[in-house]
Amino acid sequence: MLEWLESTQLAMWVGQSPSVWSMPTILTLHTTGLALLVGASWVLDLRLLGISRTIPLSAFRWVFPVVAIGLVVNVITGVLLFMKAATTWGTSFPFLIKMTLVAASVATVVPIRAHVLRGDTPGDNVRVWAIASIVAWCAAVTAGRLLAYLMV
Repeated sequence: MLEWLESTQLAMWVGQSPSVWSMPTILTLHTTGLALLVGASWVLDLRLLGISRTIPLSAFRWVFPVVAIGLVVNVITGVLLFMKAATTWGTSFPFLIKMTLVAASVATVVPIRAHVLRGDTPGDNVRVWAIASIVAWCAAVTAGRLLAYLMV
């Protein structure tokens, strides 16, 4: 299946086209989606950890649509990037670690979102989720960046 995916016209276009609309645009969109996703998550995480306590949590509801947009952009561009080298990435342990960290990072949004939408005062439980989110996103971004050096 990985070989088939890598041999599709779309995968070959992404990997071999000299067009600015292929790899350069996909990588730019992937980075932009990551900035939206991680940046918005961090803003909320830092608020939950006590930064800007005077701003009510309800003012941070904008974070969730932004996170969703960033996630959708990254899923689409990530699939395109994966397709061009599916046989390499699909069997790569470092890539599996990165994807596990991304999944863990995204999973931290669920309990945080529930807390914010209920309008609860930040307690120890949600602070642990905020710390977990920050650590997981740092690890996921680092793992993703290291792939360029580990998968030469």
